[in-house]
Amino acid sequence: MTKSEIVPRKILVVDDEPYVCDAVRMMLAFDGHQVETAACGKDALAMFNPGKYDLVITDYAMPAMKGDELAAAIKSRSPSQPVVLITAYAEMLKSSDNPLAGVDFIVSKPFLLENLREAVEKTTAKDGPKR
Repeated sequence: MTKSEIVPRKILVVDDEPYVCDAVRMMLAFDGHQVETAACGKDALAMFNPGKYDLVITDYAMPAMKGDELAAAIKSRSPSQPVVLITAYAEMLKSSDNPLAGVDFIVSKPFLLENLREAVEKTTAKDGPKR
């Protein structure tokens, strides 16, 4: 996918590590997406309203509320909300007997811009961007 083919989306990025949050925000903004960030699940839930974001991208390993717990909380408010999980534990999580309810796509750390593009495209292609 080339940059010119990308449909701009409104995305919420959640990560407790500021440099990771900023890096993801910058990569997505490079592709024309409107990005808001939150440092934890609690802050993300305070910002989240059904229909406000095309996509939520969250880290898995965060204190207080892990990414899969955030995904489940978001899906309880908005069942059709796409949620992408970024994690260094992708293979372990995919092979566990505990499926990640609420997670639509997993991006393995370390990742490249192409991995984020794939996640955005696969989870948001079915509907138009939010305004």
